Amino acid sequence: MHNHQIQPGILADLPHAARYLFFTLLPEANIKLAMQCLRSVAVDRSIVIGLGPALVKATGAHVDGLRNFPNAVGPGIDIPSQPFSLWCWLRGDDRGVLLQQTRALQHTLAPAFFLDHVIDAFQYGTGRDLTGYEDGTENPKGDNAVFAGIVNGRGAGLDGSSFVAVQQWVHDLEHFDSLSVQQQDHAIGRRKSDNAELKDAPPSAHVKRTAQESFTPAAFVLRRSMPWAGATRAGLVFVAFGHSFDAFEALLKRMLGAEDGITDALFRFTRPVSGSYYWCPPVENGHLNLSTLNTR
Repeated sequence: MHNHQIQPGILADLPHAARYLFFTLLPEANIKLAMQCLRSVAVDRSIVIGLGPALVKATGAHVDGLRNFPNAVGPGIDIPSQPFSLWCWLRGDDRGVLLQQTRALQHTLAPAFFLDHVIDAFQYGTGRDLTGYEDGTENPKGDNAVFAGIVNGRGAGLDGSSFVAVQQWVHDLEHFDSLSVQQQDHAIGRRKSDNAELKDAPPSAHVKRTAQESFTPAAFVLRRSMPWAGATRAGLVFVAFGHSFDAFEALLKRMLGAEDGITDALFRFTRPVSGSYYWCPPVENGHLNLSTLNTR
């Protein structure tokens, strides 16, 4: 595998502004035309594209490891699944430019896809969540990021691709702000003031629940999450790339307390309202390499 096969936006630093676009395949769409539309999109650092399980299935192909996002339940907790045909992550510095990019992409994909849902996101401070805590501290870097987030050793058309989990979380910031500084720090497992990990944090602390090296095998994912805000609600768009979905699902199960009955303290002030899985194909000469789907 060569890095030029990887969609460049996956490994790039987080942008200042972003848009997540969720498309549905039109019922009457010609699948070959749909793939031609996708192949015509130029893929650079400004966009990452993921295909949902239903879209891949519509081509008659099978991408091993691609599946639907699991509906999961914990004590008082629902993890919803909301699949879409296509996911595009637009990345940039200017919301106006992202709007124009959205319009251009809609026109390109219009013969086959309908834009169903849009989330605008942004970078807060130095990469912080809206709670004020640093996000993605334990993210793998360099070669470790490539190992965690990118498919390798599976042959042409698959190597350089990635599997991505996308969730929209809604924070109850009023409730979070009502907690003491210690209660906040113990929920996250780090000190907000200096981001130091707390050794005496309770076992429900998010950092302890999701310590990636504590799993067998280690559950490393490449996180590319960003805050979002609407008129009355705000939170985090959680985005995790992996060479499979296994690590993400291991993290999710432990957050729900599936092993020991201890649920992640995050659920006291935030909840996911959607969840979906996608396969992000490799690129070739600046366009998606869809050879695995064999729909030329």
